[in-house]
Amino acid sequence: MLKYLLVVGMVGFATTAAFAQKRKPEGKTEGARQREAEFVFTEGEKFFVLEDYSKALLYFQKAAELAPGNATIYYKIAEVWAKGAKDEDQHQAARSIERALQLEKKNKYFYLLASNIYASLNQFDKAANALELMLKEVKGTEEYLFELAALYLYGKREDEALKTYQRAEGALGVNEISSSQKQRIYLDKGKTDEALKEAEKLALAFSDEPKYTMGYAELLAQTGQRDKAIALLENYLKETESSGSVKMLLAGLYRDSGQTEKSQNYVWQVITDPQVNLDSKLLLVSTYNAALQKGFTANSSLEKFAIQVVKQLELEYPGDANVSMLSGDLYLALNRNEEAIEKYRKAIYSGSSNYDVWQNLLYLESQTNQLDSLLHHAEAALEYFPNQGMVYYFQGFALLKKKQYRPAATALEQAKRLSTANPAFVSDVNAMLGDCYNGSKDFARSDRAFEEALAFNPNNDIVLNNYSYYLALRKENLDRAEKMAAQLAKNFPTNASYLDTYAWVLFNQEKFKEARKVMEKVIQGNTVSALHWEHYGDILFKLGEVDSAVKYWQKAREGSPDQTRLDKKISTRRLN
Repeated sequence: MLKYLLVVGMVGFATTAAFAQKRKPEGKTEGARQREAEFVFTEGEKFFVLEDYSKALLYFQKAAELAPGNATIYYKIAEVWAKGAKDEDQHQAARSIERALQLEKKNKYFYLLASNIYASLNQFDKAANALELMLKEVKGTEEYLFELAALYLYGKREDEALKTYQRAEGALGVNEISSSQKQRIYLDKGKTDEALKEAEKLALAFSDEPKYTMGYAELLAQTGQRDKAIALLENYLKETESSGSVKMLLAGLYRDSGQTEKSQNYVWQVITDPQVNLDSKLLLVSTYNAALQKGFTANSSLEKFAIQVVKQLELEYPGDANVSMLSGDLYLALNRNEEAIEKYRKAIYSGSSNYDVWQNLLYLESQTNQLDSLLHHAEAALEYFPNQGMVYYFQGFALLKKKQYRPAATALEQAKRLSTANPAFVSDVNAMLGDCYNGSKDFARSDRAFEEALAFNPNNDIVLNNYSYYLALRKENLDRAEKMAAQLAKNFPTNASYLDTYAWVLFNQEKFKEARKVMEKVIQGNTVSALHWEHYGDILFKLGEVDSAVKYWQKAREGSPDQTRLDKKISTRRLN
């Protein structure tokens, strides 16, 4: 706002001349004082340039004592005080610049500094008055009308700001700053018609600049006149050279009005226009991705058109990482994961360092259980993003799935350290760490990780299931295991896997009757596995029903990959 900062050097160059103008042939003593003042002032300027403001201030104050009628000295004193951070510094600056203006009323830099000082003190009325005086006293300062209007806005004097922008137009002609600011003020006041008139005036004044016509059209659309906005832009295209940006806006307006065919026609024109830069095309296509992500995948025509557009971009820009990324985003929105993976891989092989691309690829590979590829890409991603906890998470996920428990734990601990600001994510990491440490038989750490996960979310079903199951396997802290398994069964009364865990905990507590009741719910369901039949047989054996136990072990054998173990149970009619 304050252009005086750009010309401080000019003021400095003028100081010696100012002293010379003030000097009067009043005798040797006065001349000596003037020479001493010039010397002291010059020393102050040196320290000012070196940013040693405390020494500069001492010299300027000494110069003021020697030449109290020199306005430039008080300007420099004010300039030093204005650099201070305290309110008192600004008040000192205000007193000094006021003294300078008493001595000299025709120097615009004095007024600009005064306005800046008052503004820093939130005295916007005084800041505006300083500029008003400058405009009155100093010719050729109309360019500062914009700064004056801004001060009126800061002081919440919108009517004065409107008048000032009008003065700026009178002095400088129709311009973007005045018109745009007046539009905003009118809209704030609810004066839509006046705002539209300003937008129209700017568009007519600069008819060769499409952005002003587009601004007018956007304001029309925002105020409920979309059809008029469309007509305006259609006429503009007839009368001027082709404009990709105008077509982009038209495409959006037609889309919003439900005229899909016309919208897509303009989209295609933009996509195939070599004069439109790639960034604009990508931005346009990304709106279709956003629409599809919001749940419009049932619209087959929209899906077909979006794919057609993306393929056209791939033809025009082969090997461009951003195009591949956009294509991957589209297929991700359409739940076509394999195609999304292919495009994201192409993007990173083309050199993309966009974090979202890498994260999406890692996520999709984890969801499709492509563990070797996931591990490879996670390690590659760490070269770009060594401080992203999510990348370590995916690395740990892949290693855990591959039963490489210790390196998995190392990766996940790093993910945890980097993600302390996200407690929900840390809880998920702790759940996986529990599995890692259990796998490496570091049971103390495993239990601690699970407990930390449950401290954040006591109803985390995966943790309740795994933790209680592991405790039952180890036959440790079975009361805690039973409490968790019971909570799990209560929360998920029809989940066969969770009920099986509860029964397994009860079995290891030798609560065989209770375990039988739970397992009967499982085998009466629709998702009974060989392991469920085996567990039910184990419970029956403990209850002394050996013939029935053998029967269910035989049933388990039919669908079990571990037939040797079951054969032994069946042949010996005993638990191994």
